[in-house]
Amino acid sequence: MLPKGTLVLGGAASGKSEWAENLLISSGLQLVYLATGRIEDDETNERVAAHKKRRDSRWTTVETPLELGPSLAKLDPSTPVLVDCATMWLSNQMMAEADLEAAQIRLLEALRGCPAPWVMVTNEVGHGIVPDNRLARRFREAQGRLNIALAAEADLAVMVIAGLPQVLKGELP
Repeated sequence: MLPKGTLVLGGAASGKSEWAENLLISSGLQLVYLATGRIEDDETNERVAAHKKRRDSRWTTVETPLELGPSLAKLDPSTPVLVDCATMWLSNQMMAEADLEAAQIRLLEALRGCPAPWVMVTNEVGHGIVPDNRLARRFREAQGRLNIALAAEADLAVMVIAGLPQVLKGELP
């Protein structure tokens, strides 16, 4: 049985999305994929296409770049959801010049109210060097705060490194 909330962290290209997908597939249920990314160039288009290729007919994909709450609220309790990913969601919020604190509060409230088990994928951005520009530093700090808040909400937190899961909180189902 899946935990109510799962956070899957990792670096870029660490295998976190694929690991999260496989966790949900193991439930044997129909699944929802909330995609937060926006395709703005060929490279992103290729990455999105690779993600889509992994998903079969068990998945229903909903594109939700900014407001996840309405999509999370209307889920059936028996339909687990993968949100991929919090990093793109945060980036979209910053590009829209949203109030990040208010957006984060809405996201956390939506996860608390979500009737279905949820899995949130996010990037761990705090292991590198201090960025050389103000916007990148602001993003790194906001991502760190968001990850801390998401981990607090999650029953299970897993760091994926080189495709290998390291449990930080809770127990794997």
